[in-house]
Amino acid sequence: MVHLDVRNESVRRGLYRRDALERLAERICAGEGVREDVELSLLFCDDPFITELNRQYRRKPHPTDVLSFQQPGKTCHGVRILGDIVISLETVERFCGGDRAAMRQEIRLLFAHGLLHLLGMRHGNMAATRRMRDKQAKYLGKNPEDVWHYPKTAARRR
Repeated sequence: MVHLDVRNESVRRGLYRRDALERLAERICAGEGVREDVELSLLFCDDPFITELNRQYRRKPHPTDVLSFQQPGKTCHGVRILGDIVISLETVERFCGGDRAAMRQEIRLLFAHGLLHLLGMRHGNMAATRRMRDKQAKYLGKNPEDVWHYPKTAARRR
């Protein structure tokens, strides 16, 4: 079972459904072989907050769309703590041109991307990038070309 703690500190509202994100997390965890109960947190924010995190943890002084903070080996009351995902809704809005339907899809994509990072996936080379893209496509029920903004915005996908 996935325990998802969601907090929205952004001024943008009504862009996600907690139950849909929980179902997506369940699908990803099951597909990645996670059998135990897990917990993760998701924070929606705006650019100033994610810029500070990006500067502090990645030494990049600009906003990004998603950051993941894995907590390997952590447990609490028998529940494995996966970590934290942070998504800037301001960056999502800018990327999607304010189209709310596109923003909802982008949030699901970024959440899937962040969760795969929490589960240990990386994309430091083209083969790893293809594997991660293909997994995102599988879990989102999309074509691989539709779940990775490469090469135009590949830098956004840490």
